Amino acid sequence: MVADEIPGFWAVVPAGGAGTRLWPLSRSRSPKFLHDLTGSGRTLLEQTADRLSPLVGDRVLVVTGEAHRDAVRAQLHTLPEDAVLAEPSARDSMAAIGLAAAVLERREAEVMGSFAADHVIGDVEAFSRTVADAVAAAREGWLVTIGIEPTFASSAFGYIHQGDALEGHPGVRRVVEFVEKPSVPVAEEYLATGRYRWNAGMFVVRPTVLLDLLAEQDPAFAATLRAIAAEPDRLAELWDTLPRIAIDHAVAEPAATAGKVATVPGGFGWDDVGDFDSLATLLGADEKCTVLGEESLTHLIGATGIVVPGSGRVVAVIGLDDVVVVDTPDALLVTTRARAQEVKNIVAALKDQGRTDLT
Repeated sequence: MVADEIPGFWAVVPAGGAGTRLWPLSRSRSPKFLHDLTGSGRTLLEQTADRLSPLVGDRVLVVTGEAHRDAVRAQLHTLPEDAVLAEPSARDSMAAIGLAAAVLERREAEVMGSFAADHVIGDVEAFSRTVADAVAAAREGWLVTIGIEPTFASSAFGYIHQGDALEGHPGVRRVVEFVEKPSVPVAEEYLATGRYRWNAGMFVVRPTVLLDLLAEQDPAFAATLRAIAAEPDRLAELWDTLPRIAIDHAVAEPAATAGKVATVPGGFGWDDVGDFDSLATLLGADEKCTVLGEESLTHLIGATGIVVPGSGRVVAVIGLDDVVVVDTPDALLVTTRARAQEVKNIVAALKDQGRTDLT
């Protein structure tokens, strides 16, 4: 079934971050959202636009870094010229999403939803139904977040503590609090209660409500965003005066404490493709060696894991389990799925050495 377009609803797509745990495939100049990581023939950014298009048409704003503006426009070439907002520098998610909210407030958008450019969704129809439920609650003034149904006790994600049902909105619940990334034993306790969901950073809200919530915590922050939206030529002048803070800390957490946040449970299959272990699981590499790229460049014997041949060279792997091999023209990564999180340490070391050409 094709999802129905939701009147007055705009999609905001934050497209930022370098994806350091996916180095050397993802880098600051070519981050993961610009890559096809699923073998579908569509980049993560394109897949995000594909699943939002039936809900919003061309009512999309992508917020990305100035360095990625042209690449984003090239991949989403069917969108209007003003669909891409370019940040002069990275100021974290509140500034990016807040700028989009300020722009949409001036366009008199009724509701906006923020959906990251680098996530993978399994069941698009279920996702669409969940978003529609979130929009219905947001129209009544709630800040709505989509809570992902946990599949295991993860210490890599923050959690949403669900409270009582929201009257008039079946399946929607009030949010008691947002919880920072817990230890695995604590996460196991959360899952046992059935009242916690992963926080994927998806927010649906009326633009004015979001900015007013921000103004309650930081009036100058909200005022500056509105000033930029009113006078776009002042972006370069004002942008670097904005605080570096995530939307969770700036708005969502205090709003939840004030009883102004609701959540819609999302059971549509979600992955933020945070590292090569996550990517290998997504690609079904638990019992075989999955190749992301040209298979004719690989020779695999008795191996499991993931291989990314990207240099034009032949890659051979023999007798290794849960291996990660990423071959690019200027860097080679060999690790195991169990230690995939440590890839970020290599990126940090290269930055310390001044090797910006590799990061």
